[in-house]
Amino acid sequence: MEKFDWKLTIKMNIFMLKVVGLWPEGNETYKLNFYTLYAVISTTFFVFGHNFFQIFNIVFIFNDLKALTGTIFIILTQMLAILKSYYLVQNMKTLKGLLVILNSDIFQPKTIIQRGLIEPSLNIWKNIYMVFFTMTTNDILFWSTFPILDKSVKEYRLPFLAWYPYTTKISPLYEMTYIYQIVAVYFIAMVNLNIDTLIAALNMYTGAQCDILCDSLRSLLNGDVPTDINKKFINCTEHHKEILG
Repeated sequence: MEKFDWKLTIKMNIFMLKVVGLWPEGNETYKLNFYTLYAVISTTFFVFGHNFFQIFNIVFIFNDLKALTGTIFIILTQMLAILKSYYLVQNMKTLKGLLVILNSDIFQPKTIIQRGLIEPSLNIWKNIYMVFFTMTTNDILFWSTFPILDKSVKEYRLPFLAWYPYTTKISPLYEMTYIYQIVAVYFIAMVNLNIDTLIAALNMYTGAQCDILCDSLRSLLNGDVPTDINKKFINCTEHHKEILG
């Protein structure tokens, strides 16, 4: 039977992580190359930069309770991207190692029935990913356009309250800052979304392996001779150890 590629299910997930600089090519971690430079610059400029400008702005809106609470809520959400990025990069070698091991023979579905057992879990994850991706994109679209829709763009209002070391009330600085905020927020949203769904995919893979193991145990007594049963049971035991490991 043709080898099953587990990584194919999370292809979109991996691609988006590459876009935001959080998934180096191949099975290796970061090296001294152009992609690492891109990852450092983009993360610093969009993730750290946007959060810094919003946090610094608290000094100027401290007496405005409505603006303060709204800003803090958004900042706390967006700051998670920093923590998630840090721990993803720190454990990159382990994560890539898991995906390599996942495609090894012991984790492969052995029959058409086993492939049928894991398909629902894979499809559910794909659907959940697309739902969250669509919702996130629509949310960013709303944030991007609401100053235009409520015509506050005429007053040089930005989508997010933030401080910058220059005036944003004149062109083209206003337009440049506007675009920067949208790109930064989309960048942060993709970091949060794709790291969360990657971890969800690993949990889904664990459940799928348990389904394969259960089917292998159920098929032990399908007319095989005792020696084959013993061999299959040992294989099931090894499979169980690898799942737990």
